[in-house]
Amino acid sequence: MKRFALRSLSLLFGNFLYALGIVITIKASIGYAPWEVFHVGVALVTGMSIGVTSIVAGIIIVAIVTISGEKIGFGTIVSMLLTGMFIDLIIFLDIVPAVEGLVKGIAMLIAGLFVVSFGAYFYISSAFGAGPRDNLMVVLTRKMKLPIGVCRSIVELTVTIAGWRLGGMIGIGTVISVIGVGLCIQLTFTILKFDATAVEHETLMETYKSLKKIK
Repeated sequence: MKRFALRSLSLLFGNFLYALGIVITIKASIGYAPWEVFHVGVALVTGMSIGVTSIVAGIIIVAIVTISGEKIGFGTIVSMLLTGMFIDLIIFLDIVPAVEGLVKGIAMLIAGLFVVSFGAYFYISSAFGAGPRDNLMVVLTRKMKLPIGVCRSIVELTVTIAGWRLGGMIGIGTVISVIGVGLCIQLTFTILKFDATAVEHETLMETYKSLKKIK
């Protein structure tokens, strides 16, 4: 039971960090990070909030990675819902101040990317199933046999172009994010000696069976 509780805490903490990192990149005010370009672009077209857009996008990505054969677990569903909810909550509470100036903006953006990277580490390592976007990154890594950072950058570039076409704001921060997020994740995972593709994630049924044994 204690191990399950610690894993659950890691999952929740990781999702909060991930959402916090996203808001930090937005508040850097030098251009949205790739996924936020996409989320904001879709939000502008549909009228949904950024958080709700994130949840809807997560549902679609879950469908794609499921077809690709990736395991979907409790953590995948939780991440799909909580990340968007945390984003909207952090923005509503206004706990991350916006900055002005290119140098401060770049520093804040990079800090946000590292917060995202640590968030990914915590919830992927919980082994409940990676979040939708990171599941997509892992699928590409396995299929293309390329470094995880390179695959992440491919994903980021693709959603950036799509979001820009929908009206999402791009800037120098977007360019830095496309290149930097893969590097930040690669560096963070290397420092922590963490191989995301080696994690054996639980499926929803496996988690259910584990809970029954605990009872």
